[in-house]
Amino acid sequence: MRAHRTATAPADPAASPAAPAASGAACAYACGAVLGHLIDLVAGDPRRGHPVAAFGRAAAAAERLLWRDHRGAGALYAAVCAGGTAAAAAALDRAVRRSPAARTALTAAAAWSVTGGSSLAREARTIAAALEAGDVGAARARLPHLCGRDPQALDADGIARAVVESVAENTSDAVVGALVWGAAAGVPGLAGFRAVNTLDAMVGHRSPRHLRFGWASARLDDAAGWPGARLTALLAVLAGPDPRGALEAWRADARRHPSPNAGVVEAAFAGALGVRLGGTLSYGGRVEHRPVLNPSGRPVRVADIERTVRLSRRVSALALVLCAGAGALRERRAARAAARRRDR
Repeated sequence: MRAHRTATAPADPAASPAAPAASGAACAYACGAVLGHLIDLVAGDPRRGHPVAAFGRAAAAAERLLWRDHRGAGALYAAVCAGGTAAAAAALDRAVRRSPAARTALTAAAAWSVTGGSSLAREARTIAAALEAGDVGAARARLPHLCGRDPQALDADGIARAVVESVAENTSDAVVGALVWGAAAGVPGLAGFRAVNTLDAMVGHRSPRHLRFGWASARLDDAAGWPGARLTALLAVLAGPDPRGALEAWRADARRHPSPNAGVVEAAFAGALGVRLGGTLSYGGRVEHRPVLNPSGRPVRVADIERTVRLSRRVSALALVLCAGAGALRERRAARAAARRRDR
């Protein structure tokens, strides 16, 4: 006599022990990323005690200890500073992994400390206000807070162009790039990206002292910034006032820029805003003749600073939505995989 088997309904994934953990991890990351962005919008950067400033002081101390006029020494320096920062962030992330509230707070703190959209907009608007008031001297004095150009040789339109270019580039460096790496690797990705970007600003330029020592930091920053720059350009196409112009300038002019990432972003912004960027500029007493981006556009005017800030804000908001969602999905999958391993 054949025994009857009791039919069982398929297991409900939502009833699995992995589901609550996965949902909690996903919510912790997404909520933390959004909260950190909101804190930056409301509070901006602190005048004292900023974590990035503390990292800069530690990196400067490490440079004094490790500096040699050699690429190998620079590679060691980059590995110690950026790798150590990412490892420390990973340790903190593991320490709070079992508490969704603590993970949300840690992610919010990390996202706030590594994104600088509010400071970027504030500095740009401060310079624009000085230019609108006819105070070119005040604008020149403020420009070094935003970029490394030599301001004394610039007139009002030259300062406006420098601000527009800096806002475009830093939308990727200060906001979108960090969000992309946060989506890919969580808090360690956020912290690691900001460490790499800060090292490039400190030693990645072609001064006699850093030409060889800073080579590894500059190349690491190029690699880390690659995905964020492309996402920034794509969002500038989608969110800008002239999508077709942005796409055409990106495709035609980006590769002519000496930076593999800045060229992509600046060209897309130039096309979206209908302005002409690039040309002759001066850094640290060195004159550079960069290719013109979107040559059919008009010269930059002071009013274009506000238009650029608004485009930067839209791009940053879209990037936050996309990257918070992608990060939440990654956390959910990781939590489910970990729960299944424990259940075996």
